[in-house]
Amino acid sequence: MAKRTVIIVGATGMVGREILAGLLADDSVGEVHSLGRRPPATTHSKLTAHVVNFASQPLLSSLPQADEVYLALGTTIKVAGSQQAFRAIDYDANLAVARAAQAAGVTKLGLVSAMGADASSSVFYNRVKGELEEALEKMSFAGLVIARPSLLVGDREALGQPARRGEKLGLALSKVLSFLIPANYQPIAAAAVAKAILTAVPQAQGKNILLSGAMH
Repeated sequence: MAKRTVIIVGATGMVGREILAGLLADDSVGEVHSLGRRPPATTHSKLTAHVVNFASQPLLSSLPQADEVYLALGTTIKVAGSQQAFRAIDYDANLAVARAAQAAGVTKLGLVSAMGADASSSVFYNRVKGELEEALEKMSFAGLVIARPSLLVGDREALGQPARRGEKLGLALSKVLSFLIPANYQPIAAAAVAKAILTAVPQAQGKNILLSGAMH
């Protein structure tokens, strides 16, 4: 059986790092092409890292033929600096990679989105996440898996990312009030999200939404 060729964007992030590790450990995967503003810290014989300027379409015009693409690129408005900069990463860059991947023959796509994603939301963050989901659905991939994790648990400082005060507060409260919090809104480990999406994408047919509670 031919081994799968996979494209991933956002492999240096919390969930993306776990997805990359899972792909490299999977014997059914023969090649992994990582796209990012910087290469992953990981090196591996089947990993090719592409340093990309996501604002430049020509750099995405010659992706290798591949079977799957995983979109794990994301930021926050605080880190991005503005709503416009946030949208350029979370919407524009992810969508550009999806289009380039589809042109390279990719038929199955996995997206790390967020609980609350809704294109009609009054909350800017949720609205952008929802708009990306809708844009990807219109592209008619044979298999589309959308993971909507709640508050992510992981070591951001180890990734060189700033600690998020809101996350620390949310985690502390969730430990005390876990019995009151619905499963979909309880904190979830980045590794659990990666495992769920890695399991679902290769066999995906049509659209499949993975809610946070189901990924625990």
